[in-house]
Amino acid sequence: MKRVGLLGCGAIGSEIALAIDSGKISAKLTHIYDFSKENSKNLVDKLQNKPIITENVGLLAASPVDMIIEAASQDAVRDDILSILQNRKDVMIMSVGALLDESIFDIVIDGCRDFNKRVYLPSGAIIGLDGIRAVKDELELVTLVTTKNPKALKGAKFFETSNIDPDKITQSTVIYEGSAQEAVRLFPANINVAALLSLAGIGSEKTRVKIVADPHTDKNTHEIQAEGTFGKFSVKVENVPSPSNPKTSRLATLAAIECLRKICGTSLNIGT
Repeated sequence: MKRVGLLGCGAIGSEIALAIDSGKISAKLTHIYDFSKENSKNLVDKLQNKPIITENVGLLAASPVDMIIEAASQDAVRDDILSILQNRKDVMIMSVGALLDESIFDIVIDGCRDFNKRVYLPSGAIIGLDGIRAVKDELELVTLVTTKNPKALKGAKFFETSNIDPDKITQSTVIYEGSAQEAVRLFPANINVAALLSLAGIGSEKTRVKIVADPHTDKNTHEIQAEGTFGKFSVKVENVPSPSNPKTSRLATLAAIECLRKICGTSLNIGT
């Protein structure tokens, strides 16, 4: 049974921890860390099998676990991924947007090679990545249209320099159009799906993103359109937001749980 460490005890991290604790995943959560000690304590209080709360990320990386799940932030990936790999731990990364920084991506690739470790990227709040990966050499155009309630977008870096006030949006409004590279930087907590799509397909500069703020929706909707010499396809997902964090779709958590279950010994593997 794999021993798992958890970096980040927010909405997604807590749901993954509860899934392990309930026996849905054949693993044991033994160590956790969150920048907020209150978050760590609140999570431990919910669990039947109590993990150890470490004092810092370094101690988490050095703990006797087989893999660490990052469910904290893009900054956590930038600051801590090398230490985790150097301590010879496999990693599941939820804040995938950090990998669109070429220097961070190179650190991850080099770390996997140098320390013979694996990094896992769950499919998050979208479907169709197996198709994108299968046709990536024949892709010519990939577009992602994401629609969310303005409340789910509040706090994004985009609004620090924009004239748009999310509280004053009264109808469906396109607030951003551009590359996935820029979208992930401006909406770091909202658009990790763009990073996944870029890594699976034609890259972050060529992958186009449109973000729509719609005050009348209660879903997080992602529509992917892909075209190339193979033909074309489109996929649309209307996600229910996570009850504990509207910035995150419920599907993102479920995808992470299924990915971890596969890592921890599911014998039947389906898909590309």
